[in-house]
Amino acid sequence: MSKNPDKSQLAKDLKSDVTELENKIAAFKKGEMQEERFRHYRLTRGVYGQRQLGVHMFRTKIPFGLLTADQLIRLADVSEKYTNGNLHLTTRQNIQMHYVKLDDATAIWKELGEVGITAREACGNTVRNITASANAGIDPDEPFDVSPYVYETFRYFLRNPICQDMGRKIKIAFSSSDKDSAYTYFHDFGFVPRIKIENGKEIRGFKLVVGGGLGAQSIIALTAYEFLPEDQIIPFMEAAIRVFDRHGEREKRFKARMKFLVKKLGLDGFLKLVEEEKKAIANASVKINREIITAAPPVPVADRPEIKIENQAAYDLWLSTNVFEQKQKGFYAVQIRLPLGDIMADRARLFAEVVRNYAADDIRITVNQGFVLRYVRKNDLPHLYKSLNDLDLAKPGFNSMANITACPGTDTCNLGVTNSTGLSTVLEEVITAEYPQLIEESELDIKISGCMNACGQHMAANIGFHGSSIKKKPLVVPAMQVVIGGGVDPDGTPQIADKVIKVPTKKIPDVLRSLLNDYDESSENNEYFNHYYRRQGKAYFYELLKPLADIEKLTKEEFYDWGDDADYVQAIGVGECAGVAYDVVGTIVKDAEEKVELAAAALEEGLFADSIYHSYTALVIGAKALLLAKDVKCNTQIGILKDFDEHYIEPKEFPLDQSFKELALKVKKSAPNEDFAKEYASIAADFFQKVLSVRSAQLGKEGTDKNIIDRYYKA
Repeated sequence: MSKNPDKSQLAKDLKSDVTELENKIAAFKKGEMQEERFRHYRLTRGVYGQRQLGVHMFRTKIPFGLLTADQLIRLADVSEKYTNGNLHLTTRQNIQMHYVKLDDATAIWKELGEVGITAREACGNTVRNITASANAGIDPDEPFDVSPYVYETFRYFLRNPICQDMGRKIKIAFSSSDKDSAYTYFHDFGFVPRIKIENGKEIRGFKLVVGGGLGAQSIIALTAYEFLPEDQIIPFMEAAIRVFDRHGEREKRFKARMKFLVKKLGLDGFLKLVEEEKKAIANASVKINREIITAAPPVPVADRPEIKIENQAAYDLWLSTNVFEQKQKGFYAVQIRLPLGDIMADRARLFAEVVRNYAADDIRITVNQGFVLRYVRKNDLPHLYKSLNDLDLAKPGFNSMANITACPGTDTCNLGVTNSTGLSTVLEEVITAEYPQLIEESELDIKISGCMNACGQHMAANIGFHGSSIKKKPLVVPAMQVVIGGGVDPDGTPQIADKVIKVPTKKIPDVLRSLLNDYDESSENNEYFNHYYRRQGKAYFYELLKPLADIEKLTKEEFYDWGDDADYVQAIGVGECAGVAYDVVGTIVKDAEEKVELAAAALEEGLFADSIYHSYTALVIGAKALLLAKDVKCNTQIGILKDFDEHYIEPKEFPLDQSFKELALKVKKSAPNEDFAKEYASIAADFFQKVLSVRSAQLGKEGTDKNIIDRYYKA
C-alpha cells in the first residue's frame, strides 16, 4: 500500500467510526432512533438487512480488491468468530460476511479497522467501492498502472459531504487497457488509461465515460472525454456528483441513477451543468500521488526441493488457463477460480500462507469473484500449484465458461427471486462433464443474478440469466430470464445483452445445451459468440429456445427451485434502499439542524468546502421540511428550491426578502474559501432559525406534528 500511510489519521477515524456506530446501535435499541433513520445510517456503515430475520450482511469496502495476507487472515478470523465462517467475494471486488448479529457489528468494524479495512460507505446512497482491472500494474497491455488513481479517488470521496445523502449510489471503475476488463461501460464513471506526447513529454490521462448502468434498464455509458488529464479526473467527478445530488431523481427509485439523469439532460446538457459547478468545487486540480500504491516485492529466490507433478495434463491445463506472464518479464500472475466466490475461513487462512510462501503480498479480488496472485517466479509455479491443489484452489478455466459468476440470490438476499447459486453449480457440472473443451475458452462466459438488479452482472455476459417467475395457476413456476450477447467484444466494443425468453429454471441446463450445440453447428470460422448471436438475430434464438419455455407439461420437480424439494413460493422482500416508512416533519427539521452543526464544526476545522456543502444541505432539508408540511412532494433538490419560492417566498409566508433558489445556489457560484464559508454558514444558521419559527407557528394551528411517507422526501 502507501509508502507512508497516515497511521494517526487511520486510528482517529477508526475510533470515531466505532464509537459512533456503537452509540447509534444503542440509541436504536433504546427506541431513541427511528428504524428508518437507523437503517439509512447502518447502510452507510456496511450493515445490510438479510433475507433471514434478525441477521445482517456485513460488507467491506476494499478499493480495487487489494488485500494483504494479514488482512485476509483477519477477515477469516472475524468471519469465524462472528458469522457462519464464510467469506463471499463479490463482483464489486468486496468481501461480504453473512448472518451477522447487529450487536457484533461494532466489534467486526473495530477488528477489521485494525488492519486497515473499512466498511464506511460500502452500502447505501454513497460512492460505493471503486473497482479496477485486477491485473492493474502487471497487465502487459496497460499504458500505466491505474491502482494509485483508484486509491486516491477512494480517499477523496470517503466521508466527503457531497456524497453522503444522494438519491442513489455511485459506481466507478478503472480499466487497465482498452480491453475494458473492468467493464467501465456500465458504470456511472468509467476510466480507461491514455498517454499522449506533447513537446516530447509524456502526459497521462483517461478516456472518461459517464452514465452507464445495468439492471432492469441497462445503458451503455457515453464518452464524455477521449482524453482527460490525470489531475482533472477527481475534480470532474466531484462536480458531476454535485450535479447528480441536486438534479437527480429521488422519489422514483428505479429512475434515480445517474444514467437516467444523463439520458434526461443529454450528454451535452449534463456536461454543461458539470462545467458550471466547477467554480465551487474544493479543488480545481487534484494531483495524483503515483507512488501511493507501490508493487509489493516478490518472495526471495529460494532453493526449493524438487517436486513431482502427479497429473501433468491437469498441471498443463492450469498453466494455460490460469497463469500468464506479467509485463514484468520473468514474473507470473496466477489466477484463482473460486466457485460462487466463496471461501471458508480455515481455507482462507491456509491460502494466505501459500501467498506468503510463493507470491508478492498483494492479493487482488477479481470482478468474477476470484483471486489474482502476482510476482510468482517461474521455478515456483509447480510448488504453488501443488499447494493450491491441496486446498482445492487449482481449478483450471479461470475466466472461462466454467468460471460462472453468480450473486447469492435467494440464499441471503431480500430481493432474490430465484436461486442463482444452485443453478450455477449445476451449469458448471454440465460444462465440465459435457463441454470440457470450453474450460480453455476465455471469450465465452456465463453470469447469473437472482433478480433483475444485476449483482451477478448478467447483462454483461455472452449468456446470462436473471431470476424471474411464470404463473401457472394455482402455482408459480420459478424461472430465469435468458439474456444473450452482452460483454466486451475482443476489439473492446461494449455490449448489453438482449432479453430473449423466460424459461423455467429447471430447464436452464437444456437452454445452455441448446445454445452451445447450435453455436458449435452454426458458427462460422471460429466466430466470436456475440458476432454469431448478432448475425443470427434475437428472433432466431427465441425460436430455438421456445420449446423449453413451454409450461403446459411440467414435471413435479420443475415447480421446485434449485436446492428446494417443495413447490416454489415467491417471497421477494423489500430492498434496503426501497422501503417505505413513516416520519414526521419535526424529524426532518432535526436533520437540518444537524447539518447546520456539521457546517459550523467543519468551519472551525478549516474545512471550508465541507462546511459550505453542509450549509447547502441544511438549506435544502430545512426547505423540504416546510414543503412537506404543505404536502408538496420533494423528489429533487432543484425542485425543492423552485417549490419553496412558489409556496413560501412568493406568498410571503416565510421571512426572506429574496429568491430562496438564488440564495441556495450561491453554493455553485462562489469559490470555497474561508470568507464564503463563513457567510454561507451564517445564512444557513439564520435560515434554520426562521424554519423553526415558521414551523412553530404552523404547529400552533395544526396541534400535532405531521406524518409523511419517506418516498415523498428522499430529496
